Amino acid sequence: MTTAWYALPRISARAWPVVQRNLLVWRKLAVPSLVGNIAEPLIILVAFGYGLGALVGRVDGLPYVLFLASGSICMSSMYAASFEALYSAFSRMHVQKTWDGIMNAPVSLDDIVFAEMLWAATKALFSATAIALVLFALDISRQPTLIVALPVLFVVGITFSSVALVFNALAKGYDFFTYYFTLVLTPMTFLSGVYFPLGQLPGWLQALAHALPLTAAVELVRPLVIGEWPQDWAGPLGVLLAYAVGGYYLALVLTRRRFFR
Repeated sequence: MTTAWYALPRISARAWPVVQRNLLVWRKLAVPSLVGNIAEPLIILVAFGYGLGALVGRVDGLPYVLFLASGSICMSSMYAASFEALYSAFSRMHVQKTWDGIMNAPVSLDDIVFAEMLWAATKALFSATAIALVLFALDISRQPTLIVALPVLFVVGITFSSVALVFNALAKGYDFFTYYFTLVLTPMTFLSGVYFPLGQLPGWLQALAHALPLTAAVELVRPLVIGEWPQDWAGPLGVLLAYAVGGYYLALVLTRRRFFR
């Protein structure tokens, strides 16, 4: 059984009904769920974008509210995917034993983990879409390329849900996730060009920042929000995909070990 933990993923179409099941449950709490996911990014956008933006003026040639908005939408996708792949997935896996019930049907654990990743990314897309509509309504960005940013943000959701599922597999309780948010996600938001350009950082810290998935997300999405196409898209996209593939595989190995040891 130990060698089976490290086997390649065995994914089938049976993962899709698991996604549908999560969607049907979420529909009952859709409004408060969306409000909870987008409230903090919107508060930051209004408070810093308009308040601090009046003092800062322009950053990298952009009005600060637009600079911040193009980073905040990435941050929202990161947090929405992470919350779903941590707290909600842990509830289904450990507390409610929903995963055990699903595996009584002809659905494998590999399918369930893959479905949880897809569902968390879908919730991230919902949150990103809501924020994009706010940006449009407030006339912060009405560029046609803003629509193109949405599929990119779905990939961002896949990346962060994959990484979060690693910590979900290791968790003994909800308190464990505090370490991930405090020691990983929060510092990442300050090192990824969301609030200020990376050029303000020391050289060694810039090198570290460019290896972070949120930096890659911002580098892809910010040009689209301001009406441009990313010039160097292959590098950031490669970073996101590397974290997504590596995170999913590690999460699957650790989850198999948790269930079958």
